[in-house]
Order: sequence, then structure tokens, then C-alpha cells
Amino acid sequence: MATKSSIHIKPCNVASSMPHNRRTREYMRNIAKSRIYIVPELSAGNEQWVNRNFGSPDLQKHYDNIKRMVKEKTGRAMQEKERERKGKNGKIIKVAGCSPIREGVMLIRPDTTLADVREFGNECQRRWGITPLQIYLHKDEGHWLSGQPSPEDRESFKVGDRWFKPNYHAHIVFDWMNHDTGKSIKLNDDDMTTMQNLASDILSMERGQSKAVTGKKHLERNDFIIEKQKEEMKRLDATRQYREHQLEKANQKMHEAEIITNTLNEIAIQKERQNEELDRAISEKRSRLNKEKGSELLNAAVGWATGRSKALKGEIEDLRHEISTHEETIGQLQGTIRTMQNSHHRELMKLKSEHQSELSRRDAVHSEETMKLKNRIAWQNLIIESLGFLLLKTSEIFRKAVHGIIRLARDYYKPRFDTEQVADIKGALNLFGEDRQSHRAAGDFLYFTAKQKGGFDNREQIKARREVSNVVEGNYDQQQKLGRSMRR
Repeated sequence: MATKSSIHIKPCNVASSMPHNRRTREYMRNIAKSRIYIVPELSAGNEQWVNRNFGSPDLQKHYDNIKRMVKEKTGRAMQEKERERKGKNGKIIKVAGCSPIREGVMLIRPDTTLADVREFGNECQRRWGITPLQIYLHKDEGHWLSGQPSPEDRESFKVGDRWFKPNYHAHIVFDWMNHDTGKSIKLNDDDMTTMQNLASDILSMERGQSKAVTGKKHLERNDFIIEKQKEEMKRLDATRQYREHQLEKANQKMHEAEIITNTLNEIAIQKERQNEELDRAISEKRSRLNKEKGSELLNAAVGWATGRSKALKGEIEDLRHEISTHEETIGQLQGTIRTMQNSHHRELMKLKSEHQSELSRRDAVHSEETMKLKNRIAWQNLIIESLGFLLLKTSEIFRKAVHGIIRLARDYYKPRFDTEQVADIKGALNLFGEDRQSHRAAGDFLYFTAKQKGGFDNREQIKARREVSNVVEGNYDQQQKLGRSMRR
């Protein structure tokens, strides 16, 4: 199946983009244990281009240069983080931060050249003013197949003793800013559709269906690999079910052959019994005719009986020959079934081994990531604890707010903060910023510091967390306006 054109653009992570795109030694060393999606033997086919006429090739330096440019052009600092604002209807609206550098990932053909992708980047700059900074062609990524590819798969090939499904694609890093105004360039849905059509025309690829039609969501690299591995497992399962069906049909044929053979054996036994009875009748007639009619009648009767006996013996021989043929067929079927069972067993054991190996690898990766996350959390807790200790020593406002939280948590009969304690907590919140998001982070920090210093039990933790959250969310302000207690 031919690869369809597609390009997906998102904010560029300047810290991880260049190591991945350039395949730095440290990056390759970090993934060497798993080698999930990169085949180093194929990396020689990768290509790259860097725009030397537009800023620094280091993306972090270019990002810092853009920040300075925005400050000079607009007089305001570039808004990097997501923020919240209240709309005309009173609802909170989330406003995304500025993304001055964005990265597009587009599918390409095996024979797509760097010049083709550069032509696409130049056309994007001409139409919308977004400037390509870096272009990378990756032909060493993809995913490993669990077995052999399907007959219609013309792209997969062998690397060593395993089959590999390549994912040919290119990365284009864009400068998404208007350097005359200091503002980011805005592209709507129609512009993005035009960009998809442009990629299809320039790269001479079939246009992929819009996600508005298919309803599919874009998958990140690792999610895409996992999805492909699931499809491969489904294909192998279907093959296994087909082989089990063939084995069941062979067993049924063998059973039918055994029934026919048993029936023929019974008929042969009946024929032999009739032959024995006929031999006895011949002997009796010979004795009787010797006494009554003489040798002439005897010879005639013997001739008739002998002919009948020969006919029965011929039928018996035919039946035995047919039985022998069926026994040979049964033997062949049994051999075929044993071969199919052995092949099925070997493939099943191979799949189990690969599945167990994959599970072990994922468990190891998960354990390593979990350990890193635990260490990071422990380190963050240590930093938070140290910062809380520093603020307790240096900020009277922060110290009063923490002590107020501790007193409320330990007071069994006092349900909520008094007015002075609320004012102290609000003063401490404002040390960290004036927007709701900053207040929530500061509230968590106040609660954590009070819990560490006060040594709260479970009841005290729940009470302190709840009341600090009420202050942050403005529930105490509503109480003062309405003149009545908050609902619990």
C-alpha cells in the first residue's frame, strides 16, 4: 500500500529536538538498550539541512534571540506559559503560551530527496512567512514485526534475522514569528488544509484523508509503534486461528476415514463368514449327493458352489485392498497432523518467547522510569522543604500563614480560618503571583510546608488541605459577601 502524504505540526521541544534529529552519540547511547524504533545500520541514509542565514543553528540560542526580539518590538516579555483569563461571560478561558519555534513531521517516500522537502519549506515561507530553520530526513526509523510481513506489504525488509517496517519521514523546524512586528504568525484550519495539499503535490504522494473526515487523532512516535505492533499481533492471531481451523478439518477427515475403514472391516468379516458357511454347505451337499445322485450331480453342484466361493473370495480381496488404501490415507493424515501440530507448537513457543521478552523489556524500562520519577519527586520534595524552611526564616508573611494553617489543623473544634488567618494566607499567596494558577501552586506549597512542620495526622491533613483550597478558590470571599457559613 502506497504511503499517503501527511504533515503534523506542534510546538518544538528545543531541548530534545536536535539530539533526536541529529542522532547525537548521547541520544543513541540512551536508546541503545532497547533500540525500539531506530536501526543504526540504516542511519547512513539520513540527510539534513540547516538554514545558516537565519539566526543560530542552536535552537536554544535562537529561541533566546526571539525572546529578546519580542521584547524590543512589543515592549513586553514573550508569554511562554499557558495562562488563564476571564471571558465576557465570566468563564475562565485558557490562553496557550507563545510557540515561536514549531516542528513539523511529514511522511515521505523512500526516494524523496532533501531538495523536495526544501522546496516545500520554501513554498511555506513564501505563502505564510514561516521560515524553515532545519530539515532532517529520517530513513532509519520504524518498528520490528513479530513475524513475516503480510503478502501485500511491499515496504518491509529484513535486517539480520528480523523483519523491519520502515517509517520514512522528515522533520522541518520552522521559525513561526514575524520579525517585523514581534508577533507570532497565525494560521487557520484552511491554511493547514492548504499545507497538506501542498505536501501532497510537491512530494508527488497521494493526499491523506483529513482527520475531520476520519476522526483519527495524530499518534506520537512511540504510540504509533505500539499501535503497529498491536496490528501485527492481530494478524498473527488470525493466522493462528486459520491454522487451527485447518488442523480441525484434517482431524475430521481422519475420523471419517476411520469410520469408513471400520465399516469395510465389518463387511469383510461378514463376507468371510458367508464363505465359511458356503464351504460347509458344499461339503454337506457333496456327502448327500454321493449317497443319492451319484458323481454327475455331485460335480455340477460342486462346480456351482466353487464358482460362488471364488466370487466371494474376490470380493473379500477387493475389500482388503480398499481397507489397505484407507489405512495408508489415515497414516498420511496422521503424519500431516503431527507436522502441523509441531509447526504450530514451535510458532506458539516463539511468539510466547518474544512476548515474554517484550514484557520483560517494558517492565525494565518502566521500572527505570519509575525509579527516575521517584528520585525526581524526592529531590523536588527536598527542594520544596528547603525553600519552605528558607521562607519561614526570611518572610514574616509566609511564617504567619504557615502557623495559622497548623493552628487550625490541630484545633479539633475550630472548623475554618478566621478573618486574620485568611488575610495572612492571601498575603502569602500574593508573594507568588496574582493569577489563579500561581495561587493554586502557592497554596499547595503552603500546605506542604505546614504539613512538614506540623507533622499532621490524616484528619489534620484533610482539614488543612480543604481549608487552604477554600481560600485559594475564593470560597471565603463568597462567605463574607453572602454573610453566612460555607457549606460543608
